Amino acid sequence: MRPSRRLLLLSALCLAGGLLILAAGLPPEGAAVAVAALTLAAMADLALTPGRGAVALEVGTPADTFCGEIARLPARLQATRGVLPPIAEARAEFHADLGGQTTFGFAPAGTAAAVATIAIPARKRGVFDISAIWLRWASRLGLWEVTPRLPIERQLRVVPNIRPIAAGTVDTAVRSELYGVKDTIARGEGSEFHQLVEFTAGMDYRAIDWKRSARHRNLVAKEMRAERNHQIILALDNGYLMRGQIDGVARVDHAINAALVVAWAAGLGGDLVGLYSFDAQPRLYTPPQPARAAFPRLRRQMADMDYSSVEANHTLALAHLNGLLKRRSLIVMFSDFADTTTAELMMENIGVLNRAHVVVFVTLSDPTLAARQRATAADPQAVAEAVVAAQMQRERNLVLDRLTRMGVFCLETGPGQLSPRLLSAYLDIKAKELI
Repeated sequence: MRPSRRLLLLSALCLAGGLLILAAGLPPEGAAVAVAALTLAAMADLALTPGRGAVALEVGTPADTFCGEIARLPARLQATRGVLPPIAEARAEFHADLGGQTTFGFAPAGTAAAVATIAIPARKRGVFDISAIWLRWASRLGLWEVTPRLPIERQLRVVPNIRPIAAGTVDTAVRSELYGVKDTIARGEGSEFHQLVEFTAGMDYRAIDWKRSARHRNLVAKEMRAERNHQIILALDNGYLMRGQIDGVARVDHAINAALVVAWAAGLGGDLVGLYSFDAQPRLYTPPQPARAAFPRLRRQMADMDYSSVEANHTLALAHLNGLLKRRSLIVMFSDFADTTTAELMMENIGVLNRAHVVVFVTLSDPTLAARQRATAADPQAVAEAVVAAQMQRERNLVLDRLTRMGVFCLETGPGQLSPRLLSAYLDIKAKELI
């Protein structure tokens, strides 16, 4: 309970009137009567106003929410007796990593109830407490405001975003690219022997197996198919640079969402997927396993990955990864860099990996750099910011150009296009049998 603006204004007027009366030498009884009347009105209004016990709150249990989306909790407010007081404001209190609080409104559902939907931005992965709901309504005469805090003790679990997988988008793209409308096992263009077939007109003469043809006394040809069981390593840089936010979501969360898309696609393509994460030192290594069976565990491990506040050590991490891999693999590395100086060691170690493996380097483009360069230079400060942004973008382009010349597949894009472009790069590498 707290005094309203109306009560404070009336109190100030009474005080000012009393001071004027005393200054003018008039009898003070008039001021005393005004103060007494306001005090009685405030006490009567306080007695007539329903308090905390006049309402009962019900809040639904939130379902698991994908990172970067909005969690929506249904809420219902019920009057314990009589009519529900008019709610002027409602505010949810939750973990500071999700913003700390958000306001929402109740819609009437009769005279004794109201309903609402609490929208909470799921900015980070993890389990977060939703501790209480604050309400505010005015008293009968508007002299007081009731501000009860209603504890609800709910928890919101934010998990990596697998919306493209759940919607079937990845299944459609992968099956259409690898198998066509029907499962044709990519015959005829691969490097893995499938079966012997009778040679017919129109087939490639280079496919004829002359020894077996002599044995069968008839021309037979080898039918090939695309090789499966490739090793794919999802290498996640979890250093402090990856904590920077783009569109309200950390870079590492965008990387995790795209990595899960590739893991699911690899399962459809019959490949093996492993996980490797690092910051100042290697943190997690999951050996490659059949992607379909390993996907739930990979998703759980990525969901439980903490946000690191230390700088990533690419030299140690990539040298350690190179020692772990005994077979040629496709390494999809999600990372970021600040300038050419800090990226020098990273480029050298990626080059070492690229000699024995296929490396795809994935980084998110920074929209603030483009915005600074496009901004109208209205003052010297804006000009300086545009020049610095252009220089940083040139340095990023130099790093990516050098990696490309080394034979590394580089992918720099915004978060909205990251998953589809990375999926396309995986399918293209698989189709060319570069692994």
